[in-house]
Amino acid sequence: MLPYFIRRIVGLVPVCFGISLLTFVLLRVLPGDPALLILGERATPAQWQALRLQMGLERPLFVDLSGQRPFYDSQYVAFMGNLLRGDWGVSIVHKRPVLTELRERFPATLELALAALLIALVAGIPLGILAAIGRGTFFDTAMLALALLGVSIPIFWLGLICQYLFSVNLHLLPISLRIDLDLSHGFNALTGLYTVDGLLRARPDVSWNALVHLLMPAAVLATVPLAIIARMTRSAMLEVLGQDYVRTAHAKGLRQRAVILRHALPNALLPVVTVVGLQAGLLLSGTILIETIFSWPGVGTWLLGGIMGRDYPVVQGGVLFVALLFVLINTLVDFLYMTIDPRLHYR
Repeated sequence: MLPYFIRRIVGLVPVCFGISLLTFVLLRVLPGDPALLILGERATPAQWQALRLQMGLERPLFVDLSGQRPFYDSQYVAFMGNLLRGDWGVSIVHKRPVLTELRERFPATLELALAALLIALVAGIPLGILAAIGRGTFFDTAMLALALLGVSIPIFWLGLICQYLFSVNLHLLPISLRIDLDLSHGFNALTGLYTVDGLLRARPDVSWNALVHLLMPAAVLATVPLAIIARMTRSAMLEVLGQDYVRTAHAKGLRQRAVILRHALPNALLPVVTVVGLQAGLLLSGTILIETIFSWPGVGTWLLGGIMGRDYPVVQGGVLFVALLFVLINTLVDFLYMTIDPRLHYR
């Protein structure tokens, strides 16, 4: 098992290299000049030229075809060299290190993604089990219809509808932000997860307020993974319920609950774990819409601001960070495979 995971970790290197190269190229072929965006249209040519020189935009992207510059004096080589030294660059717009902004922003995204995944698991797995047990019933048909609806509805539209219904009309939930501004002032967070930090600081009012703010965006974000997990759980359970050992357990007189929880469910979890791992990675990397709608100060809104402002270091660092997380989560899923089913072996 250890050699397999070593190979997987080594395999992260070409993946990250490819992502860095793709992000670097695509970001620079977009129309527009970041120096001009920063200075504005009233900037003088001298100011524009000085800023481009300061940002290294005068250097070739990869290789100077004229031969006046060596191959290592290029934008991409400089970027990769700084990256390997632990220097992810400084934001062009905010004038702050990219890693510092990542450390500040990531806890908000992590809290939102974990809450959405928890909602999807708590609701999706039981719904899938009940639908499989009652195959062909009204509940099964209704669950399949709701799952299809959950996958089909755009989350940005659903988020706006929920804001209008629960915040504007019913005044039940806050419309945006992570926490009320009067509570955030003077509150020293430990982990950046406000629902946890409030308990650690003996401030249950902060935890409750953060939980109330978290509920609506997390529920909206959970609609797609909830539907996918429910459908996958139903399919896996239907396959397992038709196996001989399940019929044998019923023939021995075991109660339905014991057969489902002790025999059928553990053997049906393997494909569900695969889906959960993929959805966890997608939740961490796909919160841009939800964070924008709910003014959530996470990595998604940070990346969107970097894209709109042509902030090269922010976009490159953010995309690499999210991609690395996605690959690490997939590696963790492989490890969970062997924990759930010891019969699996990797060479």
